[in-house]
Amino acid sequence: MNLQNKGYNTKIIHAGQHPDETTGALATPITQTSTFVFESAQQGAARFALEEPGYIYTRIGNPTQAALEEKLAVLEGGEAALATASGISAISTTLLTLCGQGDHIVSSGAIYGCTHALLSHSLPKFGIDVDFVDASNVDNIKEAIKPNTKIIYIETPANPTLAVMDVKACAQLAHDNGALLVVDNTFMSPYCQNPLKLGADIVVHSLTKYINGHGDVVAGVIVGKQDFINQARFVGVKDITGGVISPFNAWLTLRGLKTLAVRMDRHCSNAMKVAEFLEQHPAVTKVNYPGLPSHPSHELAKKQMSDFGGVISFEINGGVQEGQTIMNSVELCLLAVSLGDTETLIQHPASMTHSPMSPEQRMAAGIPDGLIRISVGLEDAEDIIADLDQAFKKAIF
Repeated sequence: MNLQNKGYNTKIIHAGQHPDETTGALATPITQTSTFVFESAQQGAARFALEEPGYIYTRIGNPTQAALEEKLAVLEGGEAALATASGISAISTTLLTLCGQGDHIVSSGAIYGCTHALLSHSLPKFGIDVDFVDASNVDNIKEAIKPNTKIIYIETPANPTLAVMDVKACAQLAHDNGALLVVDNTFMSPYCQNPLKLGADIVVHSLTKYINGHGDVVAGVIVGKQDFINQARFVGVKDITGGVISPFNAWLTLRGLKTLAVRMDRHCSNAMKVAEFLEQHPAVTKVNYPGLPSHPSHELAKKQMSDFGGVISFEINGGVQEGQTIMNSVELCLLAVSLGDTETLIQHPASMTHSPMSPEQRMAAGIPDGLIRISVGLEDAEDIIADLDQAFKKAIF
């Protein structure tokens, strides 16, 4: 079936969906194997030489993984995709496939804490230089670019500040300087934002989050042009990171992905209600959510997103103690890291997800100690709001 002219919800369901040729099974089978048998020595040689399609070894590819990759490539508008063992595996595979000793990366400062650690602590060991800037202002990126800049790396919206980057402007700047733009699209999912259509070269996701959506998988994906995905698969994963997704996790992600549209609609509508509640609450001094007109990049967000996602961060009167009181007082919301689950999750970035960053690095990225991040789930919005309200009342402001 040609999905090119079909609606996005139809693509979510049917892309990569092929009844099993042997049994006719509707659900994609779990091909739980490490290796694959060749019909002849000649066929094996042809597959290793990439002269013939087919499977060799699950570190390089697997039918269950391939079905997931086909679906995600369609949803992001890319030529091909590579599923990996985790989001950080997708990021490290991408960067180590593209960069080597003497190369330079410009990155937004407000990014996932482990990504920041990879860029600031690990890549310099391999002679890869990294500069962090406030990428919500494209001029800052422009000033940081060097003759050896290979990649501009951004998250938009940023984790956990929800700052919004101009993907088109960043892509143009990258291409004008012979670099590539890599975008972490985890916070939005391909349902709410498609960076490749805005000019980005490569998109990465933590599949752990919205794409799987059920809190039972750790996985990642890279989406881009076929030539690069081949390099990432046959060099990046096979020879460098070894970050292989298991067939079972690929299958779980395929199952969760089918409900992406209906889940994201609810995440976004609930988040807007919670953000509006937080914005008017006297205990809250600042709310970061691109859907609010008060967000400094609200108009840009409206241009490059179809909706505004389910993650909010906010600051409160007081400091760490008051924030801890709130997080220890919630009953419906769960005190846990990660995001995109059906449940509402609340956490403290400075002491949890972004603790790998120094206090100075966090402040430079706009992550104060009093910042709280909430991933709004699929419960009734009124119940989420009531839970936050009773928790605020227990804190001393």
